[in-house]
Amino acid sequence: MRAIILAGGKGTRLRPFTYSLPKPLVPIGGDMPILEIILKQLKKSGFNNITIAVNYKARIIQAFFEDGSKWGLNINYSIEDKPLSTIGPLTLIKDLPQNFLIMNGDILTDLNYRKFFNWHLDNKNDISVATFKRKSKIDFGVLKYSSDNKIYEFIEKPVYSFDVSMGIYVFNKKIIDKLPKNTTYGFDQLMIDGIKAKYKIKAYPHDSYWLDIGRDEDYQTANEQYIKNKEKLMNL
Repeated sequence: MRAIILAGGKGTRLRPFTYSLPKPLVPIGGDMPILEIILKQLKKSGFNNITIAVNYKARIIQAFFEDGSKWGLNINYSIEDKPLSTIGPLTLIKDLPQNFLIMNGDILTDLNYRKFFNWHLDNKNDISVATFKRKSKIDFGVLKYSSDNKIYEFIEKPVYSFDVSMGIYVFNKKIIDKLPKNTTYGFDQLMIDGIKAKYKIKAYPHDSYWLDIGRDEDYQTANEQYIKNKEKLMNL
């Protein structure tokens, strides 16, 4: 099974940590880089062939992981000469299999990648999106009123729940074959275009553990929780 890891971002929201290191090499819990955790998880799930899409500080990532043999993996690299967002880098990879996993390189989760991949195949999806329910608190009193401005409801600091993308997907290759090469193209645009084109896109809800460490507050949370959840995270 093949996995593509997106590791080309500048990690601006994690500065100053990312001034000297690319975001995927930022350590978690003083133990190991987040990307190393991901690679070990993928290995246990049967993904032995890995492509890492790199741009910002690419040589540091390449020097750290090399060909992946240290982890029993076959790692190669797709190098962007300009930022291509989340989906654009896939157009540079010439040997994509019919179906493949793609994920961001800054995710801490206990999602079972093999089960997700097999679910995608069983459902014959064009695109499968792993999702997580995230709560968002509004720090204001919310007013609802009618067209004549008559207030009929007041909610003090409500909490709303949303199903969000985890940054982990399985694609059928035909989706990428239809895109122009070497162009900046993001997952948001793919969802808009894919829904219009009536691709078979299905959600795969995950309700256990997930953190995107792209934000400083989530990175701090990941550091605090990693030791407690290490056994669970490393034995999917």
